[in-house]
Amino acid sequence: MIASMLLQRLALGTFVLAAFGFGQAPPAEQTPEPSGPTIRLQVEEVIVPVTVTDPKGRFISNLEQKDFEILEDNKPQKMSYFSRERAQPVVVGFLMDLSNTSRAQWKNFQNAATELVLTLLPGKDQFSGYLIGYGSKSELMVNTTTDAEPIVNKIREMKPGGGAALYDSIYIACTNRALVKGEPIEPRRIIIVIGDGNDNASTKTLAEVLEVAQKNLVTIYGISTSAYGTLNDGDENLVKLAEETGGRVEYPLQDIYKDVQGFASVPSDEGNFAFKVGTGGFASAMSSAIFHSIANIAGEVTTQYILRYIPSDNGTPTGKFRSLNVKVALPDVKVRARKGYYPTAPQ
Repeated sequence: MIASMLLQRLALGTFVLAAFGFGQAPPAEQTPEPSGPTIRLQVEEVIVPVTVTDPKGRFISNLEQKDFEILEDNKPQKMSYFSRERAQPVVVGFLMDLSNTSRAQWKNFQNAATELVLTLLPGKDQFSGYLIGYGSKSELMVNTTTDAEPIVNKIREMKPGGGAALYDSIYIACTNRALVKGEPIEPRRIIIVIGDGNDNASTKTLAEVLEVAQKNLVTIYGISTSAYGTLNDGDENLVKLAEETGGRVEYPLQDIYKDVQGFASVPSDEGNFAFKVGTGGFASAMSSAIFHSIANIAGEVTTQYILRYIPSDNGTPTGKFRSLNVKVALPDVKVRARKGYYPTAPQ
């Protein structure tokens, strides 16, 4: 009996020793498994899309890397990458204003959005897009895809009505959609707002969505639906979103009456109208203006200069906004680029 108990205890002791690695020779050249989550540190690379135009707004497309200088918090940075190739990979968010204010010109901008989608999503892998509609609420209507057809079909089904939750739609675009491998370096992230910039229904604020756009390295463009030479409070919001992220706003309906004085204030005086509403001349001028705006946005999105650099402090995350300033060694040019970014923590 005693002998049996001793044998059992010896066997148990051998088992315990073996379990903790005692009394056994280690396997030859065995690689130990990490005991906890693996942390991979990465140096943050900053991408800066840049547009350069002459005094007449025409693109300057023949610049070299030596013509550019990047300053982060007023400190010069060394570029690690430079490109001026056409047809650059992008993922584009199409944000459609479905509020009551878009009713008057809905068909025109429905057609404009369709044309824009077909232009920017030609069916190639390097071009992706998604659709968000915003009225009183914002909704991701078509998730990220390289196929223009589901987005176009959804746009044709849309009907305006309700308030305008523009800021919420930008937040969704930055945080709640399927990502494409390589974002935001390649492809780059673009948002195009087709609306008047008004917001009266969002839970987010202008400052909040501007920060989240800058953190996600998103460039915002706008095609304003403000018409007939009148602007509204929302235009300032749209311009701020665009300028702070390196984009710009097109106003296709603002120039239709540029040769007509007093359109908004003078009663129906036939001699005072270059185009009478409802005539073929008016429709033709509007279509031409919208097409011109689409061409401007689409051309800029796919033909920007792309500069990349690793911050001189190796991208140490501070959570603090870092200002950016891009300079070009040419007189009388306009340079558009994002005004800053928020460094993210290493992953």
